[in-house]
Amino acid sequence: MILESVLEKISSTLETGESVKLSGFGTFSVRQKGERIGRNPKTGVEVPILPRAVLVFRPSQILRDRMNGIVDDAHGVDGTDD
Repeated sequence: MILESVLEKISSTLETGESVKLSGFGTFSVRQKGERIGRNPKTGVEVPILPRAVLVFRPSQILRDRMNGIVDDAHGVDGTDD
């Protein structure tokens, strides 16, 4: 129930175009992609790809370090204080 509420708040914030930063985890943001020409891989026919919003996630340095097994002297590998 609590997790669902948090996810709903994150979703509604992203819908307005604002970024959401989760300290120690990363940042979610919305990026606008413009119209461009794509190609049907089967036929080779060019088709327009309409402008759209895409969700982008940028992990924090702490998360990247954890994924690579790098130990942070100040926080330990799990990101918590010793």
